[in-house]
Formats: sequence, C-alpha cells, structure tokens
Amino acid sequence: MAEEKKVVVNNEDGDSAEINLQMKQDAPEVEENAPDLAAEIENLKAELNAKDDRFLRLQADFDNYRKRTARERNELAAVIEQAFLKDLLPLLDNLSRASEAAENAEQADVETLRKGIEMIKQETVAVMGKHGLEPIDTLNKTFDPNFHQAVGTVQDNTKADGTIAAEFQRGYIARGRVIRPAMVQVVKN
Repeated sequence: MAEEKKVVVNNEDGDSAEINLQMKQDAPEVEENAPDLAAEIENLKAELNAKDDRFLRLQADFDNYRKRTARERNELAAVIEQAFLKDLLPLLDNLSRASEAAENAEQADVETLRKGIEMIKQETVAVMGKHGLEPIDTLNKTFDPNFHQAVGTVQDNTKADGTIAAEFQRGYIARGRVIRPAMVQVVKN
C-alpha cells in the first residue's frame, strides 16, 4: 500500500511549494530481506572468487602443458638425431680406414681402394634409406618442377620436349617430402 504525504518546501525568498510524495508501505520488507540479500551477495562473491581461482589454475595448467610439450618435442628430436648420428658412425669409421689405406696405397691397391669406397657408398645409401631417404628418379623421366630443378636445356630430336636429358646433382625425398630437388638438364626442341 502507498501512503500519500504532502511536503512543503520553503526557499530563502519566502516562496513555498507543495510536493506530494507517495511512500510505499513495502519499504520495511526490504530492510527485513537485507540479511538474506547480504548473504546472497557473499555467496555470489565466494562463487566469483572460486571461478577466478579455477580460471587462474586452468591458465597455469595450460602454460605448463605448453612448456612440457615443447620440452618433450625437443627431447624427442634430440633422441632421433642421436639415433641417426649413431647409424652414421660406421660410415665415418670406414671412411677413416679408406683414407689411411689411400695414404699407404701403391698403384696395385687402387682397385681395392675403389671397391672399398663403393662399399662405403652402398652402406651410406642403406643407412639413409633406413631413415626414409630415397633418391629421385630423373633420367628419361618427364620434368616435374616439384621434384626437379632445371639448370639448363638441350636440343635432342630423339626425345620429347620436357624429358630430362642429364642429371647434374641427385635429388632426394624423405618420407614423401622433397629434401633437395634434382638438378637436371631438360630437352627443349
């Protein structure tokens, strides 16, 4: 229920004005509910603090996860690199032996040295193949800019345009990706 009340306001000049105010009788209920509202405000503040704390923890967990995965990725790369280098050690040993043999070689030993170097080459190809490296086929193939790098052209009426006539440097693919394109000479009639 509302109660109407008249208020007279006098100013310094002696003028006055009447103002009708309507006062609600429900106002005491607000004061009665004040403890409940204060408790609800405290509950909401506690809930907000809990969510802030949870948010900060999640953010810290994510930062830790990011750092941990970066560290694990670096450790994995180091392990793979070490395994690769370990596979290359026998090649280095054989090259050292071949170098020593070349220093002490006589003309008769040149063929033996050549065979030793060929064996080292084959061993190198095997180690690289174990790690996913494959040579790119070039001779008499059609030029493909995804796998080949043209460094010159040649005229040859016996071959079709775009055919690879010569390979200057071998290209390689590792696990489906071109590591180095093959440097080739392409037929252009």
